[in-house]
Amino acid sequence: MATLISTILGNARADLLETSASFWTDAELLAHFKSGVNDMWGAIVDLDEAHYQTTDITNVSVAANSETLAGVPADCFRVVLIEPRDLTSTSQTSLVMFWPRKANSFMARNARQIPAQDPTAGLDIFYEVEGAGSPVAAPTIRIAPKVSSAIPLRFIYIPGPASDVLTAGSNNPVPGESDECLKAWVVAHARTKEREDRSPDPNWLAKYATEKASILVRLQPRQDQEPVFVEDCFGGYL
Repeated sequence: MATLISTILGNARADLLETSASFWTDAELLAHFKSGVNDMWGAIVDLDEAHYQTTDITNVSVAANSETLAGVPADCFRVVLIEPRDLTSTSQTSLVMFWPRKANSFMARNARQIPAQDPTAGLDIFYEVEGAGSPVAAPTIRIAPKVSSAIPLRFIYIPGPASDVLTAGSNNPVPGESDECLKAWVVAHARTKEREDRSPDPNWLAKYATEKASILVRLQPRQDQEPVFVEDCFGGYL
């Protein structure tokens, strides 16, 4: 069961020898906790094990004669997959495929030169993700070629960490039994306030690094049913 952030911050206070707010405010410790969540989020995302992966089957679509997707979530950090929402054998768009390509690639440049295409006949659509993305703003996803009729989409993506909405009453959002890890981060950075050099405490940072490394090992693989494998270059075409 997830631990309340207030519990982790209380344990951090115990290690700081200050069980009630005096030298360190609750807001200060919560701010340190949020920065620790962001650091762990980045490391876990890079495992590529879908811990934060989200599927949107409601909001995203491509309109007729549009060169960008509509309804891209504001918290989108990384695109995992774009495909038609309806993939049944009777769907008129089941043969549409979306492929990531740079805007200056030969395929994307060629696709931009042709008129809007009928998606019901099967179509390869190339896309590129533009803009800062989460947490700044929703990215712009530009496509080519355009389509002559709208396509509702399934949009699978990695959202940003959303640490700004955390409160002391929230649950710890970091998987892998990370309570001790985040406590160490909080204590290390809280001690900058009392250290002469105003740097994080090296011993607590070392504890954080050790806990973090253990968590990253623990979080992968996410299944033991089959061994981890890498697809060969033409595996998807066999």
